[in-house]
This record gives sequence, C-alpha cells and structure tokens, in this order.
Amino acid sequence: MLKCGITGSTGILGKNLLKNLPFKFIPYEYDITNHRKVENWIQNNKFDLIIHLAAIVPTKDVEKNYLRAKRVNILGTKNLVKSIIKKKIKPKWVFFSSTSHVYKISKKMNYNTEKTKPDPSSKYGITKFLAEGELKKLSKYNIKVCIGRIFSFTDKKQTCPYFIPTIIEKIKKSKKKIFLNNLNHYRDFISTKQISSAISILQKKEKSGIYNICNGNKVNLIKVAKIFAKKYKKQIDISDIKKTTYLLGQNKKLKNLGFKPKKFTNNIDYFYK
Repeated sequence: MLKCGITGSTGILGKNLLKNLPFKFIPYEYDITNHRKVENWIQNNKFDLIIHLAAIVPTKDVEKNYLRAKRVNILGTKNLVKSIIKKKIKPKWVFFSSTSHVYKISKKMNYNTEKTKPDPSSKYGITKFLAEGELKKLSKYNIKVCIGRIFSFTDKKQTCPYFIPTIIEKIKKSKKKIFLNNLNHYRDFISTKQISSAISILQKKEKSGIYNICNGNKVNLIKVAKIFAKKYKKQIDISDIKKTTYLLGQNKKLKNLGFKPKKFTNNIDYFYK
C-alpha cells in the first residue's frame, strides 16, 4: 500500500480523502507555518506521495485576516517545498489543491481552461496562485507535481460562510418569505466525493501539471437557492438582481483520463454525491 503524507487532513476534503482513497495516510498534525515541525515530519517518514490541502479557504476568512492567510497558504507551502527538497529519498508525486479563484470572475460567460491566463479573482486566489509557483519548484527534482484547481466544492458537512450552508441557514431560520439578493451569478459546483475521484485518477496515472477539477456545469445561484427552499418548504423572493458574473471551468483534460462528471439536475444530491 502506498504511503501518503497529507496536510489539512482534518478539513472536510481531507476527511473525505482519508475515507475514500486506498493509501496508508500519514497526516501532518501541526501548524503548517512551523518550518521545524514540517521538516521533522518530512524527514522522519518515507512517503510515496504527498497531498497538500492545508490552507485557509473561505474567501471571507482570508479577507478578515489576510496576513494570516498568506502565512498559512504561501509560507506553509514554502515550508513543505523546502523540506521535500532537503529530503534524500523524495516522494514521486505531489498533489496540491488549488482553486478556481486563480481565474478572473468574468462578466461574460466563458469556461476557463488550464491554459487560461491566471488573474486571481480574490485575495484567496492570490495566495493559492503564489503557492502554485512554490510547488512547481519541485519538478526540478524529478518529482511529478499535480495542481488541481478545484471549483466550488460542496459537502453536507460544510459550514458557513460557504455559499450553500449559508443559504440553508437563512432559509431554515426564516418563518416568513425569505428575501435574497445579489444571487444572479453562475458557478460550477462539485462534491467532495467527485473531487476524491478526480484525485484518485490523477494519482493512478501519475499526472503532472494543472488540471481543472469541476463538473463543467454552469449553475445559477438563484436556482440553487430555489432548490433548497423547495426542500424546506419555504418561499423566497429574489430581489436586487445585479450584473451577472461567471466563474466556470472546462474539464476536458480531466475527462480524457476517465473522470466522469455529474450532469446538473434539480436534485439536492447533485451537490453532495
């Protein structure tokens, strides 16, 4: 069984990977910004591969404490890269969970490909794009580095301030008609289970380079709100509709490896399975 070092294993995606991927996981359990502990973890274990997830993710959390986010997302990645470079017997494959936020949020409908020029749409996107640059340094040491740009991921255990749990909370708390605004935007939702499947495919084929991890479906946030309002038998009123924006991905590169994205349906299971 392959030995896999993993950072960020206590997060929602990390827990899903521990459950679904057939590796002997060796989690990093300390602060990723502590270089000495990161180096000790790398030096004291033999890894066949490493999956790097540790990060401050919600864009609102990054905005609140950008300095902390830069330390975790960028410095933490630098610590990992420097430690791997120092290691005599290095892992053969490293996966990094990046984000669709390295792309620009567009006012026109377009699907970002892996060749789309990065233009981070948020401070979170900036930290991830800079971290991508750090990971790429490992390719000089005969290590295959795979960067997965993950789009809007969802999970039943996800909490606020992510979009779906935030909408659910508003709907469940309201006793009367719910007034929602600024939802006329299109995003590409993918479940953690689908992400696990994508990472498994990429690892089995030992792929390197950049891959969009997405379903390739444009889903309007208004429609998402209506789907969950129907589940909880609540009425919603969509007002203050502002200009439409898009953050969508093309997944042809991943599909060519055997990834089977889910087609959009009005069923809630689409967001979780």
